[in-house]
Amino acid sequence: MRIGIDAMGGDFAPNECIEAVVAEANLENCDSHFYIFGEQDALRSYSKNLDHPNITIVHTGESIGMSEHATKAVASKKDASINVAMHYLATDKIDAFAGAGNTGAMMVSALYNIKTIPGIERPALSTVLPQRSGITGVLLDVGLNSDVKPETLAKFAVLGSEFAKAVYNISDPRVGLLSIGEEKEKGNILTKAAFPLLEQQKGINFLGNVEGRHLFEDVADVVVCDGFTGNIIVKTCEGFFYNLLKRGVEDDFLNRFNFENYGGTPILGIKKPVIVGHGISKAKTFRNMIKLSKNVVDSNLISKIELSFSESTSN
Repeated sequence: MRIGIDAMGGDFAPNECIEAVVAEANLENCDSHFYIFGEQDALRSYSKNLDHPNITIVHTGESIGMSEHATKAVASKKDASINVAMHYLATDKIDAFAGAGNTGAMMVSALYNIKTIPGIERPALSTVLPQRSGITGVLLDVGLNSDVKPETLAKFAVLGSEFAKAVYNISDPRVGLLSIGEEKEKGNILTKAAFPLLEQQKGINFLGNVEGRHLFEDVADVVVCDGFTGNIIVKTCEGFFYNLLKRGVEDDFLNRFNFENYGGTPILGIKKPVIVGHGISKAKTFRNMIKLSKNVVDSNLISKIELSFSESTSN
């Protein structure tokens, strides 16, 4: 398997990324080849570490900063590491691409170079929902789409269901619509309009509305919402998690909220595997990002999403 990594993305680039790639390449059972994309000057001091039969360095002329305007940067920096890597992915030179850089730039470059799966207008990002029972649920969208149409939430349900089945081995994921009450008539204009569409959506197991208090209670395996709401939930959980850590609270369930354990999330809805990691990712996170990349490829997630949408379109 050929996995591309953006060495220039994230607050700790390129050190943590390179440490992770070298560690993975040195595993006795390593069956992957890693393509590291980055500026030559930034990678020069690591040349000895990267001299490995399972590693190829792809020098790029520039990179996209974390605070740069995504669309402008992608359009003006053709030789940026993200753009070059996306071109490699689009032309089948690599099987997956992962990075912890500018999320907006990753998204824009993916849309420009790779395109979306037919039937999907709005790709989504997800996050894990640790369940009290021990399983892992999925919440989407968590930031790519602040405003969405009701039809988009129904498509998110399909994306999330296929992801939960392929990556988390949940055979028949229960889908919930995040709202302010369990009753069908509860919610805002968006959720009320989305509810009947989710009821009619083929290929999902829709159980109805779920409230915020249900997110970790093993009520639903997949929860859908707009990206504005989802991002607030993620940032709230993040802040609460770090505050508990600072107070010395130790708990196995609490540890499941640590993003380092998951690596990142695929951009769900595009034609190739692109994994987006947290901007503060360190070596442990990058290694889990690589593992997730392999899992997405091995599980044929993209093909399963394509099949699901082709079936729903033809019926």
